[in-house]
Amino acid sequence: MQRLTLADPIAATLPGAVVALGNFDGFHLGHQAVVSRAVARGHHERRPVIVATFDPHPVRHFKPDLPPFRLTSLAQRQELFAHAGADAMLVFAFDAALAATTAEDFVADLLARRIGASGVVTGEDFTFGKGRGGNAAVLRELGAAHGIAAEAVAPVALDGEAVSSSRIRDALAAGDPATATHLLTRPFAVEGVVERGDARGRDLGYPTANLRLGDYQRPAYGIYAVTVRLDDGREHPGVASLGIRPTFQPPVELLEAHLFDWDGDLYGRTIEVSLHAYIRAEEKFDDLAILTARMREDEAAARRLLA
Repeated sequence: MQRLTLADPIAATLPGAVVALGNFDGFHLGHQAVVSRAVARGHHERRPVIVATFDPHPVRHFKPDLPPFRLTSLAQRQELFAHAGADAMLVFAFDAALAATTAEDFVADLLARRIGASGVVTGEDFTFGKGRGGNAAVLRELGAAHGIAAEAVAPVALDGEAVSSSRIRDALAAGDPATATHLLTRPFAVEGVVERGDARGRDLGYPTANLRLGDYQRPAYGIYAVTVRLDDGREHPGVASLGIRPTFQPPVELLEAHLFDWDGDLYGRTIEVSLHAYIRAEEKFDDLAILTARMREDEAAARRLLA
């Protein structure tokens, strides 16, 4: 799958594309409905399909001091969009210039002239342009003037409430990865490069692959049953500690994953850790023997949950 920016000659290489337009962070059930509709239109009209997303998230541009809230990296989104049937991912760099672009110029210059879109699919609540001057109705009106057929997809409801990224973030923060999985249709996963740590896990009989959380939403700190996908595509069950490791000083925020029945060097490799179940909150232990015994209990719990 191609990853494009506005520096690429999009209109020439993917002429008349159908564009799914939105933030799509998390790519939950509601996002999937939008992209699915764009893919269906593209197949019916025999046109390429582009999923357009924003990086950084527009909220991050306007409120740079917000705590981390990202649900997916660009690499994760690209993989998800490809699995959904899209031909390319277009990344809008959300900066001051894009924030100042009016709804009219967004449609006329970006969608029509530079992308050459024949159609655009969004969610009903999508807004765009300077001061959020554009919405689904404005997009239909402006698009029609430039030969772009625009349509909006209704929100997807689950358990009597619209699926949203905020619901997923709330579930993760509450230590409820099962609800997050329900809304995402897959477990929430953190992707990153394995860093060298202080080897305390190895000394205790539980070597771990350590990841920084970066811009990801912080789930509740604690112990999780996880699966770990390596950069060669293989997947391994495991148990992970997510938090600041209160037993050790100084406190360092890490996601530390122990892979069951596996031994090897993961330093410098990109892995993805998926959170399947919350086992317990993190604790401070004054005795390493007690900590090790608790880790054995956590391993047993994780193996049961993942069996």
